[in-house]
Amino acid sequence: MSNIFSGTIPALMTPCDAEGNPDFDALVNTAKSLIEAGMDSVVYCGSMGDWPLLTEEQRMTGVKALVDAGIKTIVGTGAQNTRYAAAHAAHAREVGAHGLMVIPRVLSRGASPAAQYNHFTAILEAGGPDLPAVIYNSPYYGFETKADLFFKLNESYPQLIGFKEFGGAAPMSYAAENITTGRDDLTLMVGVDTGAFHGFVNCGAGGAITGVGCALPKEVLKMVELCKRAAEGDSTARRYALELSEAMNVLSTFDEKPDLVLYYKHLMVLEGHSEYKYHINPDDKLSPAQEAYLNQQHALFRNWWSSWEGKDA
Repeated sequence: MSNIFSGTIPALMTPCDAEGNPDFDALVNTAKSLIEAGMDSVVYCGSMGDWPLLTEEQRMTGVKALVDAGIKTIVGTGAQNTRYAAAHAAHAREVGAHGLMVIPRVLSRGASPAAQYNHFTAILEAGGPDLPAVIYNSPYYGFETKADLFFKLNESYPQLIGFKEFGGAAPMSYAAENITTGRDDLTLMVGVDTGAFHGFVNCGAGGAITGVGCALPKEVLKMVELCKRAAEGDSTARRYALELSEAMNVLSTFDEKPDLVLYYKHLMVLEGHSEYKYHINPDDKLSPAQEAYLNQQHALFRNWWSSWEGKDA
């Protein structure tokens, strides 16, 4: 089973028109450009894709469009109803997607380990033994998958080969210490943009799912490259990785906030991608202060990057 969860993987947003109708042609074009920039695959219908705002049919249409275009695609399974989550896993298998991002059950019995075990098993059963899967661990979903549950699932479903950590430095360290280290068949994934250095250098991560990388692919790919080199003991790469992490910190921190899609769609527009001007809910928008702050921080980063010696290191 190939490891689809290694490398750098952007979490695609959903481009749409002024009425909030998804533009799947623009979705595919974005995915192609990111792969051409050096990304390894894409995720669709995670939080960045606004999965709660799309219909089940729209989500499946987007997944199929990406797969039909030859894009390596990891499918988010977020759903309030386990049957819907399993249906997305089954659809991913049927259309030839390349992986599953298994998102916990939300709202209904979300804090129940028993309910989450049943939810996860339904998704993994529907995806089948040949579709690799990664658990998406995030406090924002109201449930944290610990080592005992992960290995209980992995024992029955060996296609569960990854652990994506969105919860920050301490949970990332927990996952490295208790789940992934020493297991060549398991991959720890950085799940939040602010965690790249800690994840790769201190926790042995093998992959990263990025939000800011949708708009800044070259810069994020450089960040991951430097972190991987630093993890092998390269002191120069370590210094440059820390410099880049600090310079990108504000833009990366938007990944931790509830308005992350609004921020990163506007960042896409600033980077020349006007197809990301609109949102699925047409009245969702940044406040004037938020937009001005992002504009300021984007300009600051761009000025810094243009003179930074580390980009060519």
